[in-house]
Amino acid sequence: MAVNAEPFRITVLETLSGLDLAFDGIKSMDDRQRRMAVETVLGQKAVARLSLNGEILVEPIKPVIDFGGVSVSPPPGSFTQATKPAEEAMAELVMAHLGKAKRVIDLFAGSGTFSLRIARKARVHAVESEDKPLKALDFAARNTQGLKPVTVEKRDLFRRPMMASELKVYDAIVFDPPRAGAEVQTKEMARSGAKKIVAVSCNPVTLVRDLRILVDAGYRITSVTPIDQFLWSSHVEVVATLEK
Repeated sequence: MAVNAEPFRITVLETLSGLDLAFDGIKSMDDRQRRMAVETVLGQKAVARLSLNGEILVEPIKPVIDFGGVSVSPPPGSFTQATKPAEEAMAELVMAHLGKAKRVIDLFAGSGTFSLRIARKARVHAVESEDKPLKALDFAARNTQGLKPVTVEKRDLFRRPMMASELKVYDAIVFDPPRAGAEVQTKEMARSGAKKIVAVSCNPVTLVRDLRILVDAGYRITSVTPIDQFLWSSHVEVVATLEK
């Protein structure tokens, strides 16, 4: 195979059915190279799927991950939490704070890390900007028995945040934004009147900014829990809970 001098990214996700390998940034691969890659994967029982720039080259078995007892097949290169123990610790904090909330909105929902767990106890509206993860979440919810109703909405929350008037019908809000945080969306949450909010963040700096908006609007921080899931790095995940 020819050497590619351009930088590219490899994402490896450990799933219940094998490794999900996603290559992004490789600009060209001829038919021979694709055939070699496919043959290599087929010879490795540990690999469930191989994709190139979002295109599935071969999928001997569908990759499956578990979100609180709900099986989900995420799209290639999809975002997940870095480690399973950390994910479960975060989910436990989220669920404990939501308590008996009956209607919950999950913002930046991804493939359903929190939404599908919440659906065990409450109605959930999951909002996500990326189409493929949202479809994976929706498919899992519709094909799992015992869940409360789950609705989904594709929406860019940076350009078109959920407005306070839309949020006021929910008992609780969960949001897990990218490192940039969710400043504009948080301003709408601050005016929503939701009794409980859970903020999940991989960037304490933007989290502090967003929490300040909520505190200034009358919310009280009830807990802040750091979770060290990014081993051998200075990064830390944080779960903060608030009430009003």
